[in-house]
Amino acid sequence: MSAAHPLPAVEPEDPCWQRQLREQFPIVTGHPELAYLDSAATSQKPRAVLEAVQTYLTTSNANAGRGTYPWANRTTDLVETARERVKEFLHDPEPGGSAVHFTSGTTEGLRTVARDWLVPYLRDGDEILVPYADHRANLDPWLEARRLLAERGVEVRVRALPYQAVSGDYDHRTLAEAVGPRTRFVAATHVHHVYGGDMNVHRIREAVGPDVPICLDAAQSVGHLPVHLDDPSLDVDFVVFSGHKAMALPGSGAVWARNARGPVFRPGGWQGTPNTVGIVSLRAALDWLDAAGVERIARWTTTLTTRLTDRLARIGPYDVLGCPVSLAADSPLPAAQRRHGIVTFRHRDIPSDDLGFILFSHGFMVRADSLCQAGTDERDGSVRVSLHAYNTAEEIDRLLSVLASLT
Repeated sequence: MSAAHPLPAVEPEDPCWQRQLREQFPIVTGHPELAYLDSAATSQKPRAVLEAVQTYLTTSNANAGRGTYPWANRTTDLVETARERVKEFLHDPEPGGSAVHFTSGTTEGLRTVARDWLVPYLRDGDEILVPYADHRANLDPWLEARRLLAERGVEVRVRALPYQAVSGDYDHRTLAEAVGPRTRFVAATHVHHVYGGDMNVHRIREAVGPDVPICLDAAQSVGHLPVHLDDPSLDVDFVVFSGHKAMALPGSGAVWARNARGPVFRPGGWQGTPNTVGIVSLRAALDWLDAAGVERIARWTTTLTTRLTDRLARIGPYDVLGCPVSLAADSPLPAAQRRHGIVTFRHRDIPSDDLGFILFSHGFMVRADSLCQAGTDERDGSVRVSLHAYNTAEEIDRLLSVLASLT
């Protein structure tokens, strides 16, 4: 998603459509007394995904690429067609030249790009730009790559992407100053896991020029909002995401590589048995998301986050993290700048972990800690509410009522 594709207003029939989606999540409908508000950590799974896994395990479970009998052949076909399904879901403009490598999730995917592609690509004196205030999974692998290169006598400079202090967005006005003639690679985030904002990757491309590869952590965008790689404003070279945040099972994820800048992406080492069940679940999840309508899901969650931030900003002792201009429902910012299903806040008097326990006592499951944000520790705790298709306006209103009672 980029500023070139603002989301239109929520349609009047969306609540009915959303109720139909919600009914497809057994764990949600089976616990009506609870509100699951932690989808940025992991999403719940629709019945279609659970049934796809059950069918696979009871009809054709076998190893992929290691047999000539029908079950093994079917499993191999499932894995290979799932690669094409990922490309299709991401609107890959040139699927014949790109590659998809399945991983256990975003963390392993980013480390694979760092170890197996970036380390051989860089030379002594090169520079890379990386995010120092995003998820640690999108910082540690690049620092590890620098260490591995240093052990080989190759010195690489790691420079920090500049940030705007208040909003948490990249500071695109000063980004050009961080780019130099030896800049060879940029790691960035699509949607921030704390602030929920679109990080405007198209402006990074404008700053670094047409030749520098960009790796995108899309853990909070794939499965949550449309990701169109055929859009020139999303001209990146790697998209890495986790299946478990996109309705699939834990332990699933993928690296998509454009293979247009730098060497062809080829994961190193012997590729052992793939997580066939996870891959089956991921393919089923992408099918479900397409059928449900990812754009409609994004409109729904954006509307709920606007409802929450607009009202929470008016309740005394709470500070909402991120861009303050996006708090109001009548904000002049375009929809692409609004919070995409994520609202993070602090109570000025109640520690965040205590607030998390209090909210659970009222039936709300939220994240309450430092959120794996690079550069923070347990002293920087906050409460994160993250939403998906199964959440409702009624849940938001009940949450606001509880939060207001704690003032």
